[in-house]
Amino acid sequence: MLEKRFIGKTAIITGAGIGIGYEIALALAKEGASIILNDLDGKRANEAAEKIRSAGGSCIPIAADASHLETIQAMAAAAKDQYGTLDLLIANAGITTFGSFLEYDPQQFDQLINVNLKGTFFLTQAVAKEMIAQRSGGRILFMSSVTGHQAHPDLTAYGMTKAAIRMLAKSLGVELGKYGITVNAISPGATITERTMQLEGDYMAEWEKITPTGKAATTQDIAHAALFLLSPGAHHITGQTLVVDGGWTSYSPPPH
Repeated sequence: MLEKRFIGKTAIITGAGIGIGYEIALALAKEGASIILNDLDGKRANEAAEKIRSAGGSCIPIAADASHLETIQAMAAAAKDQYGTLDLLIANAGITTFGSFLEYDPQQFDQLINVNLKGTFFLTQAVAKEMIAQRSGGRILFMSSVTGHQAHPDLTAYGMTKAAIRMLAKSLGVELGKYGITVNAISPGATITERTMQLEGDYMAEWEKITPTGKAATTQDIAHAALFLLSPGAHHITGQTLVVDGGWTSYSPPPH
């Protein structure tokens, strides 16, 4: 029988229409959490919410840009108004942009910062205020990346944002610990998602060759790690970043 570790808890999950975000949302819902599911794409958000409901979960979709302050307020309000509590935040929304440092475009840079950093920062701020007011603690989880640990070709700007996410988790682990709020991050390595399977070349085969465990991660692999850090069993873990990459960062050979 599936352990139900999150009964009575409400989670906000951004960028959760597909991929890692959706997998975490589904796993939390199966263990009893109520879900506020955000995605920029309205069709994806609604379809994801319907699949979670079909699996027996409770889910409210919010289709909007997670980097906008009005979206942030709407998500926090929906959690309180619909479910009465706000206990878990998974700030998963992010974009990946490739480009040479010497040719990188300022407009592209601003978009990257807005989504990957500004949205995460101010969503966390809003959620933390609600958690503090509730006086019942909470769990906050960020999505970093192995590119925030190791340099990667044509991902200088993206890697910079993901390194910043790790530092945000460390800083907030200190600042929010006295309120019973833990703040951690996950750094996924190569992961099989709808997006990565659309990249040029044979993504799975390439990463099988250069990952010590012989395979890329699945979205379920990342969700298992996420649920542990969100669970009661991780109550004494904060300010940390868990790398889930099959050992790739141990020596980090680049893909072709």
